[in-house]
Amino acid sequence: MVIDYGFDFHHLPRLHEPLGRGQIRRYVEDFQVDEILGFEPSGEGEHQLLRIRKRNQNSRWVAAQIADLAGVQIGDVGFCGLKDRSAVSTQWFSLYVPAREVPASQLAHLDFDLITTQRHHKKLRRGMHAGNYFSLVVRDFHADHAMLDKRLKRLCEGGVPNYFAEQRFGHAGGNLVQAQRLIDAGKLRGDRHGTGMYLSAARAWLFNLVLAQHVANDRAGDCALVGETGPLWGRGRTVALAHLVSIEAEVLAAWPQWRHALEHAGLGQERRELLLRPRDLSLDWLQPAQFKIQFTLPKGCFATAVLREIGEFFRP
Repeated sequence: MVIDYGFDFHHLPRLHEPLGRGQIRRYVEDFQVDEILGFEPSGEGEHQLLRIRKRNQNSRWVAAQIADLAGVQIGDVGFCGLKDRSAVSTQWFSLYVPAREVPASQLAHLDFDLITTQRHHKKLRRGMHAGNYFSLVVRDFHADHAMLDKRLKRLCEGGVPNYFAEQRFGHAGGNLVQAQRLIDAGKLRGDRHGTGMYLSAARAWLFNLVLAQHVANDRAGDCALVGETGPLWGRGRTVALAHLVSIEAEVLAAWPQWRHALEHAGLGQERRELLLRPRDLSLDWLQPAQFKIQFTLPKGCFATAVLREIGEFFRP
């Protein structure tokens, strides 16, 4: 049976029952993210790479400030991905300055810090990085320590549902509501038309619905989803195997307007892993009901997808 989740991410099914309830992001410093480029800057070229540490600011806003400070157009600033606003995060930006070097003093700003700068031969573009390293503090979490250790081992071995998390969909699913309006008006087109955020949200939501059906079919958590993929909808023939195609067709039968819009928005069919395995996972208890959890995820994957397979977590 296909379930209607509305636009509520929090109702999507889990593979594992929550071990307890806790609080995240009580303080901005409780959620820390470090971008992993996955390559070394070339040391020469027309672009100046900047490693920036930001606190409680979004990536697009920081990019605009960098452009203003450096005296370049916003299109001359590149970055690999959007990092959480309510966090302390480090990420790389690129500046197209072929004939000069912008001094660190010129890039000083009260809301972010320049950690290091290097030359590179390419502009940074979305998805060029390898992943992100997370260091998160969870508070007021009451659960059996041995049970939590067992759960973490299982998550590392079997993985967690690779959901796009609520950050992709905006407050109360607002990006999805706007995506519906644009689809109704025939105006969901992409970044050049100023609607890329909503196009991305729509595509991610269809993937989540397919993944939710798989999870609902596999509530025993026996890792039947290992190695399987789900659709990032777009134009073209799917490369999915027959047993996946049948589930996808069943789930997305109720979304013909969305599928049509995505097929005509310049996107090709892609696939995304259904399960996500956190790497380098460790947990340290700071107090009886407070712990720090650290792990590495590939690009495009969300820390909250890992947390929701441990417990239910709330922001203050």
